[in-house]
Amino acid sequence: MKPANQELTINPCDYSLLTDLYQLTMAACYTGEGLAEQPASFELFVRRLPKGFGYLIAMGLAQVLEYLEQFRFTQNQLEALQSTGIFERAPAKFWSILAEGRFSGDVWAVPEGTAIFASEPLLRIEAPLWQAQLVETYLLNTINYQTLIATRAARLRDVAGSQAQLLEFGTRRAFSPQGSMWAARAALAGGLDATSNVLAALKLGQKPSGTMAHALVMVISATSGSEQEAFSAFYRYFPHAPLLIDTYDTIAAAQKLVNRIKAGEIEVAGVRLDSGDLVSLSQKVRSLLPKVMIFASGDLDEYEIARLKSAGSCIDGYGVGTRLVTGEPVNGVYKLVEIDGIATMKKSSSKVTYPGRKQVFRSQVEGKILKDRLGLVSESSLENEQPLLQLVMQQGQRLQSPETIEDIQKRTASSVASLPSSTRQLHEPLPLSVEISDALQQLTQATQQRLSN
Repeated sequence: MKPANQELTINPCDYSLLTDLYQLTMAACYTGEGLAEQPASFELFVRRLPKGFGYLIAMGLAQVLEYLEQFRFTQNQLEALQSTGIFERAPAKFWSILAEGRFSGDVWAVPEGTAIFASEPLLRIEAPLWQAQLVETYLLNTINYQTLIATRAARLRDVAGSQAQLLEFGTRRAFSPQGSMWAARAALAGGLDATSNVLAALKLGQKPSGTMAHALVMVISATSGSEQEAFSAFYRYFPHAPLLIDTYDTIAAAQKLVNRIKAGEIEVAGVRLDSGDLVSLSQKVRSLLPKVMIFASGDLDEYEIARLKSAGSCIDGYGVGTRLVTGEPVNGVYKLVEIDGIATMKKSSSKVTYPGRKQVFRSQVEGKILKDRLGLVSESSLENEQPLLQLVMQQGQRLQSPETIEDIQKRTASSVASLPSSTRQLHEPLPLSVEISDALQQLTQATQQRLSN
């Protein structure tokens, strides 16, 4: 093998190699067995929702389409693969397929910001078998993570209410620099107002948002002045940003600000509380600074925000980080459902899948979801039903321009509002039941029988 290049920053040109080894070994096997170009359909879905979730918000499609548009192998990448020795018995055609290949398939997907449930495909890939196989790892990576973040963001917005300011502060806790970019995007699309991630915000055409750090107060207090002088310095350059007032004594800091405001020395747009009893502190700060916006941060999530609200806190906005960008994963899977027109399925214990290319038919009246029906693409919509999966890429070409964050955010809000209250509740939510169509049940039974012979 060639000497290792330990620079692990990912560039778009690296995407084709950002996959699990078995995707490539499968493609080599398909090629050797004359199956690589067979038309195949794979669907991405979750078998079950994460614990405590009543729904998911689909997210990550934009990055999937960008990836598929750029999918290709360079000569250097092929040489690197060959140098491993793993593929020394792979057929020569395998290398020519990789060298000349581009993604040439179709993609069907639910729009980003759509509420979905277990067993419902978020997307379907219809492409030559080797292509559909190779893209699995990247698709699961971006769809699973962004769907998790968007769902948590939607829950946060639902709990906090439409008037609360919600800021994404999770960059330092995300699982990687790339993850922090996806987390910021999904959080905004899921309903948050802004992100502190400067790169993500600017790339998305947004304005980054944040406050100040304890370090500024500590530096100025230690070297040349006091906490109040630190506030003055920050206000001098950023007069509209909130002040972080809990470095030493929160109430004492607020009381001194009251006197300075009355004296005309400073104006305060907002204050942030990052520790302590947020209920009691926010109430006391509100009594001292009744016209000042109060932000809270510090390991907040939808459950803690609900608790703070029910306890009578006086908080106008929340900064959420660690618990937004981490947590129990969305365990999406990507399974073959049809090969060369033949329906396929898994029969493994607890991992059974439904065969055939499917469509989700959603019944909705006056903005409220009544039920979902999982059927085959050959079926027609019934009364009041709308198909969720749409053709978004055809023969490797995207069919529409990328949506704006604002448009996806509106769809997310509409999706959540359409759900029953029992599905939206934080504690023991009841996911919407998904009806299996007669045609899909019949195909499932026929496929099981065929596979048992």
